[in-house]
Amino acid sequence: MKKITIILLITTLFALAISACAQEPENRLEAIQQAGKIVVGTSADYEPWEYMDDNDEFAGADMDIMREIASRMDVEVEFQDLGFDALVTAVKEGKVDAAIAAMAATDERKESVDFSKVYYAGDNVIVTTADSGIAFDDPLEAANYTIGTQSGTIMYYWVEDNLITPGLMEEDDLSLYERNEQVALDLQAGRIDIGIMDLEPGKQFMDDPEFGFVEVWRGPMDPNGQAIAIMQGEDALKAELDKHITDVLNEGFIRDTLDGYGIE
Repeated sequence: MKKITIILLITTLFALAISACAQEPENRLEAIQQAGKIVVGTSADYEPWEYMDDNDEFAGADMDIMREIASRMDVEVEFQDLGFDALVTAVKEGKVDAAIAAMAATDERKESVDFSKVYYAGDNVIVTTADSGIAFDDPLEAANYTIGTQSGTIMYYWVEDNLITPGLMEEDDLSLYERNEQVALDLQAGRIDIGIMDLEPGKQFMDDPEFGFVEVWRGPMDPNGQAIAIMQGEDALKAELDKHITDVLNEGFIRDTLDGYGIE
């Protein structure tokens, strides 16, 4: 009897081991499906794309788009608020399944992560205080002023590639910030002359009486549009995201969402 019990125990353990191995996810998409949720990093300081509402809930166009995509994937979505600079690293190291944060799919970022298909492409804006008297038509003239922008963004890369590297301005004249609101506060306080932002957050500060910034220049600073970042090599997850992004674009969901937030 004792031998039979031991044999049954060994058989059971062996069967459980085989079952566990069989259930091991082959890729990130399968892991998400097994968990029943997708963990998404963002930087919730970028209204109207991503921010915390009065109920301390994640809100914004990107949040609504990601929730819709997750719903179509038949999983829940869990957002994690990370600094923008930390998002690519978090995706690369597998700390989150994806990242969405008005993030352009730049060549620099593609060295570390893959991207879904683009779901939006828009302009950037250079702003200043209403009483600064700063005005120019050529964005390269920004080199004549002290500049503030968010670190790790396409605006930072634009300043570096177009103003600093060619020798049009000194690196010390560029201030980098983790959060977009920090750019606005330093501009308001006179510690920098101009701020460079994505158009939509820039509009928020231009419309806000507390800041009342004015537009100096508007236009695209990078040919790449916004996309969702994922770990490199996760082709199944990319295909799944691309399928749903195509659908929500074709059905008008994204355009309706952008309209709801006043995004051009």
